Amino acid sequence: MSNVLILGANGQVARYAIDKFLNETDAQLTLYLRNKNNLRNMESSRNRVVEGDVLDIEKLKEEMQGQDIVYANLAGDLADDLEKMAKNIVRAMDSTGVKRLIFISTMGIYDEVPGEKYGSILNPYRKSAQIIEASDLDYTILRPGWFTNRDEVDYETTQKGEPFKGSVVSRKSVADLIVKLAELPELEVRRSLGVNKPE
Repeated sequence: MSNVLILGANGQVARYAIDKFLNETDAQLTLYLRNKNNLRNMESSRNRVVEGDVLDIEKLKEEMQGQDIVYANLAGDLADDLEKMAKNIVRAMDSTGVKRLIFISTMGIYDEVPGEKYGSILNPYRKSAQIIEASDLDYTILRPGWFTNRDEVDYETTQKGEPFKGSVVSRKSVADLIVKLAELPELEVRRSLGVNKPE
């Protein structure tokens, strides 16, 4: 049984992942988010909800204690702080000896999407990925395509250095991959994976 700390537990992908963890694994979950009132219908004896900010390094270290896996779901509205949050995650994991990190980024950070240049809008994602990659953590960075809410698990992955395929992927598909990586912690270590629906 693994202990999983989910940072940004109110995110839409995180919610799918939480459901999958609870229904298909025996993992114990710590759900870390800024406002616990946003997290509804998540009651379970295997969930512990913690209100906190990833920018609060001491609180983050406290909640890292005893964890086996950290899954960071911090994109979207928090993008402006992503670089600082990545630094705090690495610091907190280093100080507590937790090694396994699953970190959600976005497609385009390596200019790997054929025909697309996303420019400076992706700089927070690029910089946060660089911080993770420069660490000695057992990380997997996920770079999903544009999200859909389709009720499907249908995806393929590409490695850093390979052209990104497709353009979209369901949130449910990304959640499936997250749980798989948590259940098989030796899988895709120190890799950055593009995630898309096959076309």
